[in-house]
Amino acid sequence: MGTKTVSKNKESSRSLFYRISAWLHLWLGLVTGIIMVIVCLTGCIWVFQEEITSMFIEPEANVARQNKEILRPSQLMAIAEREYPGKKASYALYHQGTAVEVTIGGRGKEGGTLKVNPYTGEIISNKARKKGEVNFFRWILNGHRFLWMPPKIGRPIVNYSTLIFVFTLITGMVLWWPKKWTKSTRHRSFAIKWNGSAKRVNYDLHNVLGFYSLFLLAALGMTGMVYGIEWFSKGLYWTTSGGKVLADYRPSLSDTLQNSRPYTPAQAADIAWQKVAHNHPDSKGFYLTFPDTAERKSPIYVTVYPSLGKFYDLQSYNFDQFTLKELPRRAAFDKPFSESDFGDKLRRMNYDIHVGTILGLPGKVLAFFVSLIGASLPITGFIVWWGKRSKKGKKKDKKAKAQPPTATRNDTPKPAFKPGVTRPATLPKPQEPVVQFSRINDVTPARPPFLKNRQSGPSPFGNQVG
Repeated sequence: MGTKTVSKNKESSRSLFYRISAWLHLWLGLVTGIIMVIVCLTGCIWVFQEEITSMFIEPEANVARQNKEILRPSQLMAIAEREYPGKKASYALYHQGTAVEVTIGGRGKEGGTLKVNPYTGEIISNKARKKGEVNFFRWILNGHRFLWMPPKIGRPIVNYSTLIFVFTLITGMVLWWPKKWTKSTRHRSFAIKWNGSAKRVNYDLHNVLGFYSLFLLAALGMTGMVYGIEWFSKGLYWTTSGGKVLADYRPSLSDTLQNSRPYTPAQAADIAWQKVAHNHPDSKGFYLTFPDTAERKSPIYVTVYPSLGKFYDLQSYNFDQFTLKELPRRAAFDKPFSESDFGDKLRRMNYDIHVGTILGLPGKVLAFFVSLIGASLPITGFIVWWGKRSKKGKKKDKKAKAQPPTATRNDTPKPAFKPGVTRPATLPKPQEPVVQFSRINDVTPARPPFLKNRQSGPSPFGNQVG
C-alpha cells in the first residue's frame, strides 16, 4: 500500500467533527494570527506597567507614606494653574506610595502631566504634551485595544478577533485530544520532547503549551470581550447573575438649570473629595475629576480604591458640580463589594482577572506568561502548517522525478501521406532482416571411419579422397 493511500486512510478514519474542527482551527488561526500576536504581546507589557514605571521609568516618583495630611484637590488645581497658565486641570490620581499625578488639558489634548509630592507640593516631574501625544504605556494600551487604528475601526477588529481566538482554543482542544489514550500518547500530549528535531519541538510548543494555557487564555480573552462586545457582556452578566439584565450605561449629569453656583470649582472639588475620604479613611487611593466649567453637564467623579493594587472593590461617587448633590452611580458599582451578589462581584472582578491582579503579584506573573504563550501559538501554528505544506510539495516533486515518462497517444509517430494520395487499408509489415552467411572455400572434411583404406568416387566437394 502506498504512502498516499495510508495518509488518506488515516484522514478518513477521523470523524467528520474532527475534520471540521481541524479546518476551522487552521484557517481561522491564519486569518486572526497576526492580530492576536499584537494583542497578546501588548497585554504582556501592560500587565507590569506600574512596576516598570516605578522601577525604571520614573523611580523618583516613589514617595514613602507619611503620617501627614495630603494635598487637597484645590491645592493641586492651583499648582496646575501656576505651571500651565490659562489651562485647567482635568483629573488627579492619588496612589499610596507614589506621587500624585495631575493631568492638564485632558487625555490626548494639548497640555501636560505633573507628578507632585502629595505631602509637600514639590513638583517631581513636569512633562508637556502636544495634541495627540501619549506616553509609552498609553501607546501600548492603544495597540492592545484597537491596533493603533481609529477606535471605531480597530476596536471591532480586536474584539471579534479575540472571539475567534477563543473559538480556536476550543477547536485546538479537539485536535489535541488523542484518539486512544496510551502511554505514548499521554507522553506526547503532556510533555515537550526537547531533544527532538526542530519541527518536533515546535509542534510540541504549539500542542502542549496550548493545552496547559487553554483555560487561562480563554479567561483572559472573555474578560477582554466584556469591554468591547456589548451582546457578549450582557449575555455573560445575565448568565452569571441568574437572569438579571445589565442596565445600559448612562452618564450622570449636573443640573445645568442652576443659575447660581454656591461653591467655586476649587471648593466643590474639596468638598466632594472630603465626603468620600470621610467614608473611606483607610483607602489606598483616589481618582478625582475637577469641575469642568466649560462643560456644565459634567459632574465631579470620585473613585476610591480600598485595596492597594486591586480594583474589584472600588467604589464610585458622582456629584453635581453646582449643588454637590450625589448622583446615581453606575450599575454593579453602586454598593460595596461585600454586599454585591455573585454576578455583580464577577463583573467587578473582570479587570483584575484580565490582568491577573486578582491573585496579586503571582497572578500578574501568571497572566504575563499565559499572554506570552498566547502570542506564540499563532507563530508556532503557522510554522507547523508551512512545514506540512512544504513537505507535500517535496513529495510531489520526488514522485514526478521517480516516475519514468510514458508515451502517450499523441507521442506515437504516424506515417506521413502526401495530399491527394489514398491511405492504404492496411499498413505494410516491416521486412524481416536477411541473415548473411559467409562462403566456405577449400574445406576438406574429415574421413569417416568406415571409409578408411578404401577408394571412393569423386567427392561432392570436388577433391579426391585417398
